[in-house]
Amino acid sequence: MSDLTRLSAAELASLMGKREVSAVEVATAHLDRIDAVDERVHAFLHVDRAGALEAAAAVDRGEITGPLAGVPIAVKDVMATKGIPTTAASKILEGWKPPYDATIVERLKAAGMPILGKTNMDEFAMGSSTEYSAYGPSKNPWDLGRIPGGSGGGSAAALAAYEAPLAIGTDTGGSIRQPGAVTGTVGAKPTYGGTSRYGLIAFSSSLDTPGPCGRTVEDTALLHAVIAGHDPRDSTSIPQSVPDVVAAARRGATGDLTGVKLGLVKEFAGDGSEPGVTAAFRESLEALVKLGAEVVEVSCPHFQYALPAYYLIAPSECSSNLARFDGVRYGLRSGDDGSRSLEEVMSLTRDEGFGPEVKRRIILGTYALSSGYYDAYYGQAQKVRTLITRDFQAAFEQVDVLVSPTTPFVAFPFGSRTSDPYQMYLADLFTIPTNLYGGPAISVPCGLSEGLPVGFQIMAPTLADDRMYRVAAALESAVGTFTPPAL
Repeated sequence: MSDLTRLSAAELASLMGKREVSAVEVATAHLDRIDAVDERVHAFLHVDRAGALEAAAAVDRGEITGPLAGVPIAVKDVMATKGIPTTAASKILEGWKPPYDATIVERLKAAGMPILGKTNMDEFAMGSSTEYSAYGPSKNPWDLGRIPGGSGGGSAAALAAYEAPLAIGTDTGGSIRQPGAVTGTVGAKPTYGGTSRYGLIAFSSSLDTPGPCGRTVEDTALLHAVIAGHDPRDSTSIPQSVPDVVAAARRGATGDLTGVKLGLVKEFAGDGSEPGVTAAFRESLEALVKLGAEVVEVSCPHFQYALPAYYLIAPSECSSNLARFDGVRYGLRSGDDGSRSLEEVMSLTRDEGFGPEVKRRIILGTYALSSGYYDAYYGQAQKVRTLITRDFQAAFEQVDVLVSPTTPFVAFPFGSRTSDPYQMYLADLFTIPTNLYGGPAISVPCGLSEGLPVGFQIMAPTLADDRMYRVAAALESAVGTFTPPAL
């Protein structure tokens, strides 16, 4: 038997379905891999060995069946997991164990997927490099001196280091797709409302979207099918059936894109992308044309305003959502020696518990929402959001999907952008428009630049998640997958 950690989720599921390997053996192999390499990668904040093995044993006893039964998974530490620490990589929630599971976690458990543990991230999902984790950064398995992306760098690093075959991420401005791009893995942001936010620690409620991460397009689609679907506990959940993303991925894998129109966004040209990124993207575009696709240049004139609009909307919603972390009900409580007022305790708690990027965004959002500025900042940003949505709608009248690089650059060295927040924010230049619109998008590895992975982004209309999987699988069939150097 080959190394179980190197197999895809689909391959593992097939082996377990034929009883050629047990779920306990699969879980043990991945837990042992975590023990062997995670001290260097730091993908995980908490490993639940006992829980994973118990869930695997239940699958072996035949108590749970399904397409991914027995396939282990890592979960971003922003999803509530009953009895397992859930910190959002923040000191303010250190040691907190939720009394309930997020809906997506419930669905993973119902599908028989052993949860290996909780993955590292930028604090409260605010960042593009995992350098803002209160517990230290995750490392990119391609080069341990470089970032694995953010905010979900831990989930992407776990995949690239073969510590898990699948992972859950969340995407507010690119936090699934950008880590996927820089680690050579696949990351999908579903249609907003297509996956439940119940039990997700909120950052920006109108943008946050949980989604699947994998090493192949088919694996990612299989996980998407498990976690998606209506949830009455989430008021933003869409009460519609999920498109058959697995069938779409398998159709795309045949390599036929005859009749598919790809929209090349005119405004993304001259964007400052690294030459190697542009070259890999162009070569991939040519590969898709050889499979029968047609490339059409489209104009989305308001995309250039997406970054500033996002950095008013997201911090404003973050300012409101993070007000609940006050040191009174749960989590960290500082300075409560009996001599201070409640307001002083709250202030000390928030000052000690929140990191610099979270504080920056809370301050920015609070200012944008303050009296006299709400209409000038938050209100105007929402109007820009509407214009960006109209750009998408007009583009999709001409083409089936839009394509672009996922991020303008490959993984950068630690510390190279933390002193300039704007340079960090540019990592999400191509991903943010989709979040403002609410449609689905996926990042697929498409090549290497300077020995580091480059991501290819495919954006589809709302509720047309299957379209992006078809094109993504076709691209994967043409360019293959990419393996990092051995750790």
